Amino acid sequence: MGEANRSVVSEFVFLGLSNSWTIQLLLFLFSCMFYMASLLGNFLIVLTVTSDPHLQSPMYFLLANLSIIDLICSSSTAPKMIYDLLRKHKTISFGGCITQIFFIHAVGGTEMLLLIAMAFDRYVAICKPLHYLTIMSPQKCILFLVASWIIGFIHSVTQLIFVVDLPFCGPNELDSFFCDLPRFIKLACMDTNALEFMVTANSGFISVASFLILIISYMFILMTVQKKSLGGLSKALSTLSAHVMVVILFFGPLIFFYMWPFPTSHLDKFLAIFDVIITPFLNPVIYTLRNKEMKEAMKRLCVRFVNYTKLS
Repeated sequence: MGEANRSVVSEFVFLGLSNSWTIQLLLFLFSCMFYMASLLGNFLIVLTVTSDPHLQSPMYFLLANLSIIDLICSSSTAPKMIYDLLRKHKTISFGGCITQIFFIHAVGGTEMLLLIAMAFDRYVAICKPLHYLTIMSPQKCILFLVASWIIGFIHSVTQLIFVVDLPFCGPNELDSFFCDLPRFIKLACMDTNALEFMVTANSGFISVASFLILIISYMFILMTVQKKSLGGLSKALSTLSAHVMVVILFFGPLIFFYMWPFPTSHLDKFLAIFDVIITPFLNPVIYTLRNKEMKEAMKRLCVRFVNYTKLS
């Protein structure tokens, strides 16, 4: 039955971002610029953390893995979107659509849990500094990372199990530039109210719950520090501000996608571009501009590269 259904609709057509070639060209240039900057920025963070002995701490280990996740997340949708901006007929195969959905949700779920791990790391560093290296041991960091990937994988597969064999008999147009579950499910030739609720419960409520956990944890850290000293509060605010900005940038569009009861196609597309292109670019910018150690380490990396180039 599943094979017969898939043979009816073998590909999906993206309606894209705009029908104007001028706007599409501007979006192409804009997307290329930010996507390349995102790749370079996140790759530079990974290279800096792995090569600099001064950054061999749990915080930078988690930060490097966040950059790897951002690289995977943006690369699962951005290249296809950029390529389609130069095409009149924008299509994706059924298998390609399912693959895109899998990576979006697997990597997105992993990033949610990694951000929670990073919040826990900051709690230990600020509130229990004497026990930091004991609590945040290398084994604990690897456990956080493995658990994040496993839960992200389960989160994605759990949803795909219910939708991969849906009957699709037309239409096959997605009013978007990438495949995601809400619009994908609506194209099925059956009543999908229960599945739509499941997606909202799985993705929407998880996003909201993770966001609330993170915000509450940051507030708890600040209240704990405030009781100790005002100087410590100022330092904690400076440290946490970057984390709070990243959390808001990541969770804001997700919560809107899955929890807003009134779908608005144009706003959805704008937030999707922000989530796919701009947020992976802003993450390295936020963490590097507000982190003195990272900036110094990048300078040392640049000096080593220049010296190596001269010797060559």
